[in-house]
Amino acid sequence: MRVFVTGAGGHIGSAVVTELLQAGHEVVGLARSESSAAAVKALGAEVRLGDLADTDGLRKAAADADAVVHLAFDNAAALAGDWSAAAAADLAAARAFGEALAGTGKALVGIGMPRVADEILAANPRLATGRLIAGLAGQGVRAVLVAVPQVVHSTRDRSGFVPTLIRFARASGVSCYLGDGANRWPAVHTLDLARLYRLAVEQAPAGAQLIAAAEEGVRVRDIAGAIGRRLGVPVRSIPAGQAAGRFGPFAPLMSIDNPLSSLDTRRLLGWEPVHPTLMADLEEGHYFAG
Repeated sequence: MRVFVTGAGGHIGSAVVTELLQAGHEVVGLARSESSAAAVKALGAEVRLGDLADTDGLRKAAADADAVVHLAFDNAAALAGDWSAAAAADLAAARAFGEALAGTGKALVGIGMPRVADEILAANPRLATGRLIAGLAGQGVRAVLVAVPQVVHSTRDRSGFVPTLIRFARASGVSCYLGDGANRWPAVHTLDLARLYRLAVEQAPAGAQLIAAAEEGVRVRDIAGAIGRRLGVPVRSIPAGQAAGRFGPFAPLMSIDNPLSSLDTRRLLGWEPVHPTLMADLEEGHYFAG
């Protein structure tokens, strides 16, 4: 299959591109910069320069492909505080893909869930894109959603939840969690996630909601404890009222309790995670090098 992958040079995207290529697929990766293009080309994929604002280009790339994996998001705009612009570009890109793929039966694999129980996660404006993609299943598109856990971990992870907590612990000299720290974050190794995306492209039926959790939920206090041990700093609980001062914009995410079960996904696609668990990955030490 010829697969068009957005976000091909990113943490998850680069692993998905490699997985698809190793399975014998032809991959075209969207890259927004020359450096990203060089990285995608080094993986062995064809490069298409552009970004999510180029909806005409996205439509053409999707029409020329047998499947689309949409991973890109304007994180720069989101980190700068303009979540609405980033979410609008994401939604416009998904709409362009839907227009190109309607009635073809081709696959469009995106990130998300139409409904999320946790109030903080439910406020994410990117959920609108998930709902749009899910609705394309009724328009002749093999639309598939992958619920990606908060924690996607591996040596490729440079800016996710774990590196963020490590930076806070290093800066303050304390590894903290909120309250009793019993809230749970689902987790998956990057390479196990990449394999699930490949299976989604190859096998998942239209309308499928896949859950990419290798671990249903790891308690945040256990993550903080592992970080504290590796850094040699104290591990402490802090009250919710101190979260903003300790974690800044990341504070709301510290209270998320969002366990996810992948049992149905494993049964549907035969997906079985084989790479290290989150705690094993933390103990390997690569997160603390340098």
